Amino acid sequence: MSIIDRYVMRQVLMPFVLGLLVFTFIFIIPPLIQFGESLVAKGLSGRLVAGLISLLVPQALAVTIPMSLLLALLVAFGRLSADREFVAMQACGVSLRRLLWPVAVVAISAWAATSYVLIALVPDSNQRFLETVFSVASQRAEGEVKPRTFYQDFPNFVLYVREIPPDGRGWNGVFLARLDADQRSTIYLARHGRVVIDRDRKRIDIELIDATQHSLDADGNYFVQAIERGAFNVDPAATFSSAVAKGPRQMSIAELRAEIDKRRQLIDPATNGPFSTHNEEMEIHKRFSIPVACLVFGLIGLALGATHRRGGALGSFVIGIAVVFAYYVPLMIGPSLVKGRYLTPWLGSWLPNLVLGALGILMFVWRDRLADQPFRLHVPRWLQSLRVTRSRGVPGMTILDGYITRAYVQYVLLSAAALLGIFYIASFLDVSDKLFKGMVTTVTIAEYFRYSTPQWVYYVLPLSVLLGTLVTIAVLTKNSELIVMKACGISLYRLALPIFTMGLVAGAGLVLLQETILGPSTRKAEEIRELIRGGNPQTLNLLANRWLVGSQGEIYHYQTLDPRTHTLSGLDVYEFTPGMERLVRRSFIQTATFAGDEQDNVWDVRRGWSREFDPSGEIKSAPPIVAERRTLERADFFGTEEVKPDYMGYAQLRAYTERLRAGGFDVTEQDVALWRKAAFPFVPLIMTLLAVPFAATIGRSGAMGGIGVGIALAISYWTVISVCAALGTGGALPPILAAWAPNLIFGAGALYLLLTART
Repeated sequence: MSIIDRYVMRQVLMPFVLGLLVFTFIFIIPPLIQFGESLVAKGLSGRLVAGLISLLVPQALAVTIPMSLLLALLVAFGRLSADREFVAMQACGVSLRRLLWPVAVVAISAWAATSYVLIALVPDSNQRFLETVFSVASQRAEGEVKPRTFYQDFPNFVLYVREIPPDGRGWNGVFLARLDADQRSTIYLARHGRVVIDRDRKRIDIELIDATQHSLDADGNYFVQAIERGAFNVDPAATFSSAVAKGPRQMSIAELRAEIDKRRQLIDPATNGPFSTHNEEMEIHKRFSIPVACLVFGLIGLALGATHRRGGALGSFVIGIAVVFAYYVPLMIGPSLVKGRYLTPWLGSWLPNLVLGALGILMFVWRDRLADQPFRLHVPRWLQSLRVTRSRGVPGMTILDGYITRAYVQYVLLSAAALLGIFYIASFLDVSDKLFKGMVTTVTIAEYFRYSTPQWVYYVLPLSVLLGTLVTIAVLTKNSELIVMKACGISLYRLALPIFTMGLVAGAGLVLLQETILGPSTRKAEEIRELIRGGNPQTLNLLANRWLVGSQGEIYHYQTLDPRTHTLSGLDVYEFTPGMERLVRRSFIQTATFAGDEQDNVWDVRRGWSREFDPSGEIKSAPPIVAERRTLERADFFGTEEVKPDYMGYAQLRAYTERLRAGGFDVTEQDVALWRKAAFPFVPLIMTLLAVPFAATIGRSGAMGGIGVGIALAISYWTVISVCAALGTGGALPPILAAWAPNLIFGAGALYLLLTART
């Protein structure tokens, strides 16, 4: 290999590694938040959680290696073009075809790495992840049940335990409700209970000892039955979303071929023919076609990146994201076309490579013939207007302030656009299978993206501010502009003043977003996501399917609550003896309307039935409920629903937390979330304070050096935030310290670096 070959490969290597870290980190953020914080809060060691999350890395690498290669080529050749090095190469007789050799070496290496990941690592890591999650969850299933707290993670079951023995084994005083589709719940009252786990068979049972069953048939007949020992199977797949039989993504190629042969020998009763094997066939083809995307992206990256434009490296993010969309959208459409018999399985998997490969060849031939014709990406007028915005009329803003501000805002917007694009791609890959199976419509997916965008912006903005600050200062340093400014008597503090101001503006934007549309849009996005995944959005209804314990130990369950008229519908009331040894009375009321005042807990109840039981468990006769008055709990008692903190702003969450605290509830989780809402808007300012001295000390490495430092800081910051939040929720840290510790740690480091930096 010649010097030019090694030089080009070195230029590609740095952005490839940085892109791989960025893309993989963003793909890992959702499971990190979903699994990491909750598992740490439940007492799992950080090492075990890190090992669990690491099992998701191969699945992410299968997507991020081709993406990172494309980005690296665009950034590397974009920098060579911006610094006029590509012009010098052409003047020395180095053609585009000559540059194809080092690019081919890099692309083939990425192809080999992706092939190894998809063929060898992904099936094994996916299966190990499922088994590890099941093992961890099953080991802690019994321990997750807390006394005097309703446990609803078992599908179709609601569990309430009066007390847990000191040795932590089993439960005493168990109330178990099995929810039926017709809302006639069968309940069990047991002296003792426990969870029985068969890990080999991946089976989970709830075992009750010395229990009494209360059930109601369709004709309204009530039955009471004593059960000495009973076991109720819990669907482990629905409970932990993990303990499932091997699917195509968990199978090796040999296992997939064996599964294909097996399915072809069986008869599908729905079609009277062999079972369909298109999923398994497409999975085999994808393990060879996705790595080939590295070769396709190598060709496209060289053709798009090697121009005479001077747009710089960071602008290549936008082009790269567009090409990635153009590849992965047809890849996701393929299964739907194969299922509809419009394409064969091999063509459905190879279609994106064939289309983009042909396009890449045409672009390369065109670029090789007309290398002096730049590929132009038209900048929107609203973004162009930022370049001509004058600082005149803004008090205290000089020409230098306007220059730095315009550069900073452009880098922040480019970073935000690129990061949001990654979120859109990751989310589309996550839900696209439902779209192409005809389970949801394109409008539903678009609505999901629409309502998810505020939450993504909320998380992306601090990272964009960090990258924007790092790249702005790093580019000024690389172009020697920072040296000139210092020579003119302008200190680092003064030239960074507009950047600090914009950091405060970004924090204010987070506050505005948090207190306005963030909560409602997040709730709506989760409802749509539940619908996309085939669930019932009503399970996210904050005023539905509530279970509460009254002041006298009775259990209330209602279907819906109208807070305006204080009307309950579908109300079940279970009354027990003081020790919860047996059920005294069970009532069902179709509607109950509050008819008292603050001191009088009287309700008008209409239509229903009631059953009373003597000490031997025999049913006493009771007339049906037509219209009468009953004393229940106060009206606001039924309004203390457990609302997710993500659905509320700071003021709403504070009022809600105080209401729960006044009712005697444990509000540790709410306190942590409340303090986090107060602390998070300061993250952009902390990131800015931290980025300025870092960017001034990374030398002349330019935008790529700034991006690299930004990635390392972002990963560190998010890790500390997640760990502190989990420790706070688990009670290991006070809520205020759990929320503010990341800002205090990184803020102290930022001030030290800022005060000791050479200004």
